[in-house]
Parts: sequence; C-alpha cells; structure tokens
Amino acid sequence: MELKHKLSALQSEALTKINDASDAQSLQQVKVEYLGKKGIITGLMKEMKSLPNEEKPMFGQLVNEARQAVEAAMTEKDSELKEKAINDKLANETIDISLPGRTFNVGSAHPLTKIVEELEDLFIGLGYEVVEGYEVETDYYNFEALNLPKSHPARDMQDSFYITEELLMRTHTSPVQARTLESRKGQGPVKIICPGKVYRRDSDDATHSHQFTQIEGLVVDENIKMSDLKGTLELFAKKMFGAEREIRLRPSFFPFTEPSVEVDISCFKCCGTGCNVCKGTGWIEILGAGMVHPNVLEMAGFDSTKYSGFAFGMGPDRIAMLKYGIEDIRHFYTDDLRFLEQFKAVEDGGSEHVSQ
Repeated sequence: MELKHKLSALQSEALTKINDASDAQSLQQVKVEYLGKKGIITGLMKEMKSLPNEEKPMFGQLVNEARQAVEAAMTEKDSELKEKAINDKLANETIDISLPGRTFNVGSAHPLTKIVEELEDLFIGLGYEVVEGYEVETDYYNFEALNLPKSHPARDMQDSFYITEELLMRTHTSPVQARTLESRKGQGPVKIICPGKVYRRDSDDATHSHQFTQIEGLVVDENIKMSDLKGTLELFAKKMFGAEREIRLRPSFFPFTEPSVEVDISCFKCCGTGCNVCKGTGWIEILGAGMVHPNVLEMAGFDSTKYSGFAFGMGPDRIAMLKYGIEDIRHFYTDDLRFLEQFKAVEDGGSEHVSQ
C-alpha cells in the first residue's frame, strides 16, 4: 500500500511538471528526471530485487503503469508545444499586405551593347553568321594572313600591345575572318560578321581610345562584285540612320582589300547642307571597305580565279556617338551611371539624342 501511494505521488509530481513545461527544453529536463537512465521512476525498478517474490509482479505492474502514464502525458505535451511554436512563428512572421512594395531600380543595356545587337540583328536578317574570336592573337593571323607581312609600313597604322614577338592584343577583328576562311578549306560561300573588342597603342582623347569595339563583315562566293558591297552598305546606312540617308564611296588603301574605299553617309543633322557634325562637308565618314585582296583568298586556300568577296569594318563606338550625339568616346568606358542611365529613356522609346 505504501508503494502504491509513493508511485501515485511521483506520477502526480511528474504530470504537474510536464504540464508546467513551457518549451521543449524544459520538457526534456522532466523526461530525464523521471524516465532517464538515472531517472526516479527508472530507479524504482532496481528496488524489485530486494522484494519478496510474491510482491514482485504487483510492484512491476504499478511501476510500468506509472511510467506509461508519464510517457503519454509527455507525448501529448510535446505535440502541444510544437503546435504552439508553429502558431507563434506564424503570428510573428505575418506579412502586412497593406505595406507598399519595395521598388527596384531597373537598368538598361550599355549603349555599345545596344548598337552591337542592333547591327547583329540587321546582318543576321541578311543571312550572315555571327563569329567571334580571340582577343590575344598571333602575329600571323593579325597581320600576315591579311597581306601584311613583317616590316610592312601599313602596320604602323595599327601599333599594338605585344605580349611576345609573335603574340599581341588584336588590332582588329579581321583575324576572325582569316581563321574562318582557313577553316572552310577553300569552299564557299562565306558570309560572316565578327564583333568584338580590339586594342591599339593610342593616346586616349575625345575621339580615340586604346580599346574600342569593332564589327567586320566578310562575304566570299562566286561572282561577288563591288555592286554587292555598295548595296549592302546602302541598306546598313538606311537601317541605322534613316531611310533618307545616302552613301558615298571614296578611294582608299587597305592591304587586305583591293580596290579599297572609305564610306561616308550623308549628314543626318543638316541633310547635306553643312554643319558642325559633318564639319561643313555634308558627309560623315563611317567605315572602311573593299573587295577582298586575292592574296588573302589564296593564303586561306581559296582559288582567287573562282572566288571573290568583299569586306567591311565599322566601329560601334563611332556609330553610337553619331546616333546618340555623344561627343567623347571615353564616356563609354568610365562606367559613370549619370551617363549610362540616360539610355534608359532611349530603350523605353524616348529621344535617341543624349545630352552631354
């Protein structure tokens, strides 16, 4: 009888502590105190060996009943505490949907990126393939494969940054053309544009930079004529600068083309009457072009008696300066947000002229 009262008192004590537990940690302490390896109820089982044999079954039954009652209460309390923790978390993390949303600053494409993508879209629509190449090039592909042998005086116009005697930062994207022609193993047609960064050892000022972007085009096939080049350039000028634009071809010299021309477009500001943009001439120089030199074709494995082609090269920097009214090429490379953010309005359909 005394044992039964003792177990009842222990059970009531344990149940009270379980009921008073406010969190999982305090509940765990109660479990260790009563049901752990050295717990009070667990310790009662050790007293069984000192009891007479006839009392042992009753003793074991009473201890097990007390243990089961405490375990059941603990399981119930554990579930209750977990549910409370979830409800408290939901209450504390409730989103107030009446608050105004956070605003995000939306950027815009870099002006040079816009021009390059616009030119790529134009020429892809004409059936051209976009091909990119290495910015660190060999002397052979940068010069020799383009009819510029070592010590050729025309190399002075493209003074570059040399890494070794045979490795340099490319001065134009023409090496991509040379490599592409070589990869075709003398079989046309070839119709590509080559965008990318180029480097020349130049003094930086409002119109010059030691690094700038360039896009070159190349078409090689049978019966390609100067008229094909002129028609392509007329379409380019009208698409980029307006349907009323005209082009003018002036004789020039490039070692990799023969004949070679400088290409001018009629001034879009004064429509040919003369202004500060065109320096009073009515024309603006925009790019260089010409028919691919037979030597370039032969070095790449093409039969120059069967194949002919034309090539052109333009600077997206210069096109962007003309298109957006930018007076200093250095603005493109200084990453000044005050300058770059102006092109958000252009992207949204605003005026294309950017004030300086």
